Amino acid sequence: MQNASTSRRVPGDVAMWFFIMAELLVFSLFFAAYAWHRAGQGALFSQEQQHLSLLSGVVNTVLLLLGSMTAALAAWAAQQPAANFARIRRLLLITLAFGTAFLVLKMHDFAQLQNSGLDLGSNDFWLFYFSMGMFHYLHVVLGMVILALVWWQLRKQRTEDLVQAETAAAYWHMVDLVWLVLFALVYVTR
Repeated sequence: MQNASTSRRVPGDVAMWFFIMAELLVFSLFFAAYAWHRAGQGALFSQEQQHLSLLSGVVNTVLLLLGSMTAALAAWAAQQPAANFARIRRLLLITLAFGTAFLVLKMHDFAQLQNSGLDLGSNDFWLFYFSMGMFHYLHVVLGMVILALVWWQLRKQRTEDLVQAETAAAYWHMVDLVWLVLFALVYVTR
């Protein structure tokens, strides 16, 4: 037997999936351009990567993955026949906390690099690093806005709103997937 969150999809849910696919396409183009430029300037990109904090990148990865775990738990809880709205909201709030920690650490990284004289105009590596990083950063912010709106909406405890927890989690997972690729390309690949 299906509950309300799985049996009745709303237009906003479908629209979110189209939005997610469009966003993945845009990030894929960014990643392809990065790979193209890296192939032509391998030595420069490898040299500039050494200015990045791998530890910070790993911590940011863990923060987003923990946020994905709590978002997935919220989506799972929303699918249960007797959904516990307080639990779902608590899990969304924890996801928001992980997202906030990511944003604070990432902004600290950006500030440190800029204070050391690196910016979009330094060279192609930094053009891509700051562009892709800030574009992803804005997507984390948007993901948090979506999660916060769902968290707020669920206070009404209406069954028809439960699907929004699943949709918000799907967007958050897209943000995490993009970060995993970005982390691998920019921080790890040599």
